[in-house]
Amino acid sequence: MSHGKLRDEKNCLNCEHIVEERFCAHCGQENIQTRQPFHYLFTHFVEDFTHYDGQFWGTIKNLLFRPGKLTSIYLEGKRQKFVPPVKLYIFVSFITFFMFALFPMININLSDKPDKKDAGNHNKTSFFEKIKAAEVQKILDSIKAEKNLSQEDSATVKKLNALLSDSSEINDFKETFEMDKKIDADINYKGFKTRKSYDSAAAKNPSVIDFIQNPLAHKFFELKENGVKKSEIFKNLAEKSFHNMPKALFIYLPLFAFFLWIFHSKKKWWYFDHGIFTLHYFSFLLLNILFIFLIAKLTSIINIGFINILLYLLIAVLLLYSMVYFFIAHRRVYHIHGAVSFIIGIILFTINFFAFMLLVIGLALVSFLMIH
Repeated sequence: MSHGKLRDEKNCLNCEHIVEERFCAHCGQENIQTRQPFHYLFTHFVEDFTHYDGQFWGTIKNLLFRPGKLTSIYLEGKRQKFVPPVKLYIFVSFITFFMFALFPMININLSDKPDKKDAGNHNKTSFFEKIKAAEVQKILDSIKAEKNLSQEDSATVKKLNALLSDSSEINDFKETFEMDKKIDADINYKGFKTRKSYDSAAAKNPSVIDFIQNPLAHKFFELKENGVKKSEIFKNLAEKSFHNMPKALFIYLPLFAFFLWIFHSKKKWWYFDHGIFTLHYFSFLLLNILFIFLIAKLTSIINIGFINILLYLLIAVLLLYSMVYFFIAHRRVYHIHGAVSFIIGIILFTINFFAFMLLVIGLALVSFLMIH
């Protein structure tokens, strides 16, 4: 529904046919004035995506609460009432990853050094201090169980703290994960400390998987020689993996449809039909992930116990619903008997889980190679 002002002339500016009402019967272009107020840009943008005539909101309602209905209606040929599957997926993807970019998914600080905003707060406990405190408590509990040690025995606590602070295991653990340090000189890759020694050994004993191992080894030695800090590696890996996630999901779309094609009648169902089912299901998953993400962000802001409990329960319900949704949609679209549909669904879930894990691992490797 447009709010543009109609032209007085009745000729279509696109095809020159006579326009009896608002839209040209020949090409469909709206016969409105070419020059509009500036705010028309924004209203036109919103209308194109949300369809104030009910198309968009009807699509979202059916997508979320009526599994399989959009796919069934589309395959029946009734395609004007709802947003087309491809346009729906693109729009949902845009909104989801825009929100992820606006509000970062993770904020991890493993360094013993406090953040700038916490620099004046001396009550903050580092990651390794928390580990040490937990180990102290475990030892105290075991001693109390044997000797009835009281909580007030501060001398014992001090001794245990000193013992743990000098413990080589704790220090080795801390050295390994201390993010503000560079890659240690004595750390090796498959027993090799330099790229020269690795390349020499690889030339003598070539392997069938060298096309995977060699780039990873070369990147490791490159980062090591350049003195890149562990925190920079971790941050770059997380950022590049996140930015590649939309590509991974897009790549996996035809694979998901392909697995559906394998398990269903080739005469009754075309690959195109499975593609429509996949687009609708992935659109639902993206929306569900967005809801879970926003609720999780809300729990980090609200510090009221019972409200947080309700929010966590809601997250659990959404996670469960995302799995149940597939089985309901699968049965409604493919019209398979309940037990058979459930068995096929379990097999598809298992196959897709391992296939997507392989894709995620490949994504992580690519992200590592892109670190500079």
